[in-house]
Amino acid sequence: MTNTDLLSPYSAGPLGLLPNRMVMAPMTRARAAADGTPLPVVADHYAQRASAGLIVTEGIWPSSRGQSGWRYPGLQTAAHIEGWRRVTDAVHAAGGRIYAQLMHGGRNGHPLARIDGDLPLAPSAVTPPGHAHGPDGTKPDYVAPREMTRDDIRTAVQDFVAAARNAVAAGFDGVELHGANSYLIHQFLADNTNLRDDEYGRGSVADRIRFAVEVVRAVADAIGAARLGLRLSPGNPQFGMAEADPGPVYRALLDEIDGLGLAYLHLTDNDRYPALADLRPRWHGILIGNVGENGDPTTREAGEAVLASGLADLVSYGRGFISNPDLPARLAAGAPLQEIDAAHLYTNGARGYTDYPFLERELVSAQTSTST
Repeated sequence: MTNTDLLSPYSAGPLGLLPNRMVMAPMTRARAAADGTPLPVVADHYAQRASAGLIVTEGIWPSSRGQSGWRYPGLQTAAHIEGWRRVTDAVHAAGGRIYAQLMHGGRNGHPLARIDGDLPLAPSAVTPPGHAHGPDGTKPDYVAPREMTRDDIRTAVQDFVAAARNAVAAGFDGVELHGANSYLIHQFLADNTNLRDDEYGRGSVADRIRFAVEVVRAVADAIGAARLGLRLSPGNPQFGMAEADPGPVYRALLDEIDGLGLAYLHLTDNDRYPALADLRPRWHGILIGNVGENGDPTTREAGEAVLASGLADLVSYGRGFISNPDLPARLAAGAPLQEIDAAHLYTNGARGYTDYPFLERELVSAQTSTST
């Protein structure tokens, strides 16, 4: 019988024993130094949230070629590894488990937002809508990226491999490849961002999934499939993405990688395409479901409904963890959730990042006020 209690322990496959079925979803917060090294406050942030069954970090660029925003963190240099080692040590000391999400920005970048000051690379020279995160709060309009050559594609695969090895060296329990939400792997999968006419492009579904499969296999070979997860968001229209009929593409992708023994698949559902219902039968490993993308924040009831449906084994929560470092405890107590300090989501310090109170402290503060 399926256990639908979100707060019950979970033990299966390569993830080992988790204290609950809640995964902290990756969320960009821009708390890195200008060179991409995570600031000391990042260790505090993730350690505060160690009660999650599993933490997946914000997107980390695998090399400066894949940097999308200013002060987004990297995993390319010795300084990056040392900075992330402080984070993983703090999370492990607090009893948590943490995966590094590797995120190549692809077209989502701007010379002003990149250490190298160069044009971003993408499957095709298609300009994204909107603005990049530039220095000092600037938001320059996106520019047309440079179309990747075959050599660029091979380099990008190796950049993912090198960063995955760096993640292991930094003490991460594993790595999640970001194949969702408009970043490079997603750009190869989507209709309007991949206009190539070669073996990585429009010729067939097999061509469209080729880059994603190559990255997954290469990273699995480098660090072991049991340490590797993949996030996908089929049909997600965020940031100007268009996928008219995502089903055949993602079914073919899962057919190629299902037997590799990955740690998990992290899958985002949406109203346009019921990804969980369509793809769950094709995935025989652990599946993390996310039902809050482009919708209301996920409640405990919504998470447990996903578990009860059998469409996911674990449920990822994003916004709830931003302002509630002890989110599992709050859900267990039925306590109200705190509001997000939206003004400081992407600033560079502790405010709006590590200053949200824990439920225990709120209760003590309330008791003290009552007694006086």
